Amino acid sequence: MASSARRRALNGNLPLRENLTVKCERAAVILKKLRKIYPNAKTSLDYKNTFELLIATLLSAQCTDKSVNNETPALFKAMPDATTMARASVDEIRELVKRINFFNNKAKNMHKTANIIVDKHGGEVPSTMDALLELAGVARKTANCVMGRGFNNPVGIVIDTHVGRIARRMNLTKEHDPIKVERDLMKLFEREDWVFISHSLIYLGRETCTARRAKCDECPFFTQCPQVL
Repeated sequence: MASSARRRALNGNLPLRENLTVKCERAAVILKKLRKIYPNAKTSLDYKNTFELLIATLLSAQCTDKSVNNETPALFKAMPDATTMARASVDEIRELVKRINFFNNKAKNMHKTANIIVDKHGGEVPSTMDALLELAGVARKTANCVMGRGFNNPVGIVIDTHVGRIARRMNLTKEHDPIKVERDLMKLFEREDWVFISHSLIYLGRETCTARRAKCDECPFFTQCPQVL
């Protein structure tokens, strides 16, 4: 919790209302500082190819990346591509991911997804947002991750709980719906920065701007943040 003096300093450094131009300028300052603090920000999921990235991202829903990384080596050794995963049974997949949260539903979705990839895309992970969203268990967050990291073709910004929370605290958006948060952030940052901004905000959310007891006095962004929680 910041001091009252710091609150006054914060309030004095930020306009009560910002138009889009002013907000873009503030976003540019935030981006520059993020690049200095987290120059190598990237997903903490381990993967060797786009298929592994897709599956690891599916598994990471409501689960830590560390937990996923503990299980995927054995999974990808047994099922290194969509073809082998499609040929496997749901029970075989389930056995390999049983230590991951919600493994039953995730195993079913992985099996369905592998079959769709084989049947409709020749065994290769599709490279368009629309096609990715047709895969079982794949919503926009996962699809954005695959498009940006897997294909180096970002068409949106990955919005997880950290990104959404920080964006609201920094008054980059007032929205809670991830799609609306994404829309607002896409207006503020250039396309070439979309992958980085999501990964770096995730780092910030894990380390400093946490959901509870945010470390505001340690945060390098207090002059860009309109509130201290």
